[in-house]
Amino acid sequence: MEKLRRVLSGHEDEEQGLTAQVLDASTLSFSTRVKWFAICFATGIFCSILGTAFLWLPSGLKLFAVFYTIGNIAALVSTCFLMGPVKQLKKMFEPTRLIATIVMLWGKKGLALLFCVLQFLAMTWYSLSYIPFARDAVIKCFTSCLS
Repeated sequence: MEKLRRVLSGHEDEEQGLTAQVLDASTLSFSTRVKWFAICFATGIFCSILGTAFLWLPSGLKLFAVFYTIGNIAALVSTCFLMGPVKQLKKMFEPTRLIATIVMLWGKKGLALLFCVLQFLAMTWYSLSYIPFARDAVIKCFTSCLS
């Protein structure tokens, strides 16, 4: 537990510049930082779930966008209580976190595009089910192209 406290409070770090020290300094105790992390993270999850629930309301798309965005921002901000914003920005590009960072940063537009393409392909496959032997023809076409 002591090692976790040292890592999260920044005592295991190398020398930082004055600007980084000022931006990364926190007067909050370890337990307060953990409590605020939990509060912000739980609030973020709650807002995201609430936003998703708004999708089923008649004009819920705007409410979904607002609450889901607030939820994501709150969840991201919650991690600043653990590490501090500067240290967090430095660590998010380390090799162990790089893939998750890329997905998070690229994910909004890139994943939306991926899911649009997948939805189009699913609709195409569904539509082909109404044409006799169309699915079989598509499968044979792809297998012959791949072999």
